[in-house]
Amino acid sequence: MSMILSASVIRVRDGLPLSASTDYEQGTGVQECRKYFKMLSKKLAQLPDRCTLKTGHYNINFISSLGVSYMMLCTENYPNVLAFSFLDELQKEFITTYNMMKTNTAVRPYCFIEFDNFIQRTKQRYNNPRSLSTKINLSDMQMEIKLRPPYQISMCELGSANGVTSAFAIDYKGAGKISSAHQRLEPATLSGIVAFILSLLCGALNLIRGFHAIESLLQSDGEDFNYIVAFFLGTAACLYQCYLLVYYTGWRNVKSFLTFGLICLCNMYLYELRNLWQLFFHVTVGAFVTLQIWLRQAQSKAPDYDV
Repeated sequence: MSMILSASVIRVRDGLPLSASTDYEQGTGVQECRKYFKMLSKKLAQLPDRCTLKTGHYNINFISSLGVSYMMLCTENYPNVLAFSFLDELQKEFITTYNMMKTNTAVRPYCFIEFDNFIQRTKQRYNNPRSLSTKINLSDMQMEIKLRPPYQISMCELGSANGVTSAFAIDYKGAGKISSAHQRLEPATLSGIVAFILSLLCGALNLIRGFHAIESLLQSDGEDFNYIVAFFLGTAACLYQCYLLVYYTGWRNVKSFLTFGLICLCNMYLYELRNLWQLFFHVTVGAFVTLQIWLRQAQSKAPDYDV
């Protein structure tokens, strides 16, 4: 018989159990799976946000979002679409009921054990599919699972000594590889947005002055061609700073400091064509953008799970 056996809510960063169903089956296989729950909870921060672990006659499925993971144990023949729809309902209710501050500051295991009431009610509905009132949403979930299937965790990954089984290089079924190039950055702050706009402004000013220098060079031989190069290098540096501010790349902080150095060199060469205030503005903006790039760090996980 296909059915959901149990469910847990776990904090991702340290594996602290926040809530759980209280009706575990007592079979040997189920007791063994409880050990896998504990092992997985220690590795959640290094795993994708949607995974399945097959353990003989049982499956463990979980989703992670906003620093909390929702994990369930079901029989091997329980439909995937129902399993992840069940987890999605737990996620939405938990986020609605408890704010992030409460979950982040919790220190005792199972401090939200009252959430078990909702887990039990939802589990009963999903163990009796005829009574499900969510069938209208299952087509969306089916499409989501088809487009982005859950990552299949292997037993060797689960049993790795240090838990760093290259979660950053695992293959998703049909979804390519996870690499540092696809990591997301933290949400942009107001100062980050201001830095982006100012960097674009500096790039535009350099570009305009570069074109004026080209016109001067064509009209007479008085203009130094190196000034044109300096203006366009300054433009490229400003635009690259914008790119580093928005996207994650390897050696991102090092690249930002090197780009700032190029901005300083260009302005030093253009000393005769700019007054002190203009030089101060360009260098200060470059330094400000470099600081914002350094402050906006990469997220270890995707911030949301929208299925």
